[in-house]
Amino acid sequence: MSGVMKRMGMIFRAKANKALDRAEDPRETLDYSYQKQLELLQKVRRGVADVATSRKRLELQLNQLQGQSTKLEDQGRKALALGREDLAREALSRRAALQQQVTDLETQHQTLQGEEEKLTLAAQRLQAKVDAFRTKKETIKATYTAAQAQTRIAESFSGISEEMSDVGVAIQRAEDKTAQLQARAGAIDELLASGALDDQSGLAKDDLQAELDRLSGGTDVELELQRMKAELAGGPAQQQAIEGGADRQEGNAQQQGTPRFDKQ
Repeated sequence: MSGVMKRMGMIFRAKANKALDRAEDPRETLDYSYQKQLELLQKVRRGVADVATSRKRLELQLNQLQGQSTKLEDQGRKALALGREDLAREALSRRAALQQQVTDLETQHQTLQGEEEKLTLAAQRLQAKVDAFRTKKETIKATYTAAQAQTRIAESFSGISEEMSDVGVAIQRAEDKTAQLQARAGAIDELLASGALDDQSGLAKDDLQAELDRLSGGTDVELELQRMKAELAGGPAQQQAIEGGADRQEGNAQQQGTPRFDKQ
């Protein structure tokens, strides 16, 4: 059972992978990767801005503490000049506490300044990589689009594309049906000519009848031609000779067993 489940899982993953390959468009994948890099670059820039803001805030605090330290020093000097040594000592004690705060803030300021420089350098490098990726992305997209167009054109010329295959199949079916109809028509003509099939319309004739019709038609044409010549010549004696010759031809035809055909 475990082997069957593993096999089913492998088949499912293989089919899913194949479906993903068909659905995946490299251009969309490149655009998505570029968008993610832009988002990362934006986060790094935001981090640089936050560190710079913190550094600026420390600088303001340092300036403020240094100003207070200078003021306390001046007050202690004035108190000592007036003979108030106690006041001068208190002013100097406060100034010493402020100096400790200034020292701590300066240390933090140097740390933030170093982090800011690192983040700024990282942002610059990342910006260069994003720009290079964007150029490469557009190049790959253009190459892919051109290759896709060339493939479609080649498939259309070779007839292996899906659309052209459908057209080719339709043409092949039409040619097969045309050939079948032509073969059927030829077979029917051969059967009618051999007499294997009777013509139900009554228009078909056998070979003997066709021969008789041919002889009769030829005789009528000759007689009509002679009659027209006699009429043009205007000779009644010649007209009677022609009619007499016609009667003799009919009598000979009856003696030879040829059926007589009356003029219509």
